[in-house]
Amino acid sequence: MMLYILRHATAEQAASSGDDGARKLTDRSKEKMRGAAAGLRAMGLKFNVILTSPLVRAAETAEIVSAAYENATPPQVLPALATGIAATEAVTALRAFSKHEDVMIVGHEPQLSAVTSILLTGAADVAHLKLKTGGCIAIDLPTRFERGGGELRWMLTHKQLRQMRK
Repeated sequence: MMLYILRHATAEQAASSGDDGARKLTDRSKEKMRGAAAGLRAMGLKFNVILTSPLVRAAETAEIVSAAYENATPPQVLPALATGIAATEAVTALRAFSKHEDVMIVGHEPQLSAVTSILLTGAADVAHLKLKTGGCIAIDLPTRFERGGGELRWMLTHKQLRQMRK
């Protein structure tokens, strides 16, 4: 299984309601994310499943990626990708999708870096990464979906992804 780990695009500083989970993407970041999604498509990537955090900024990012693929794979909410959930819980929740060949998850830091560390090294605090907004990581996982069994294929910023569309 190839797992693509995408951090949501840049969100507004504060939602009008004051609820962090309601923060939306900025107009500028939506446009940049459309370019990054076009870059993913230009790279020939396909997704059997797109899973997203329930928070608005992640769901909007997932919807932009789905739209770049003409909504062939509509995003599904995976509650374990929400902020404040332990990376180990997110990894456990992802096991249910291991039968798929290409899976994308859209979520938040620091959870995504910890998930990456678990999949590459077996522990959440061994690989120290910081995935920037709109950035994506590709990890090749063995069929058994074991901790520490993943192989890092690439890690790209949203700017690098946008450049891939050319």
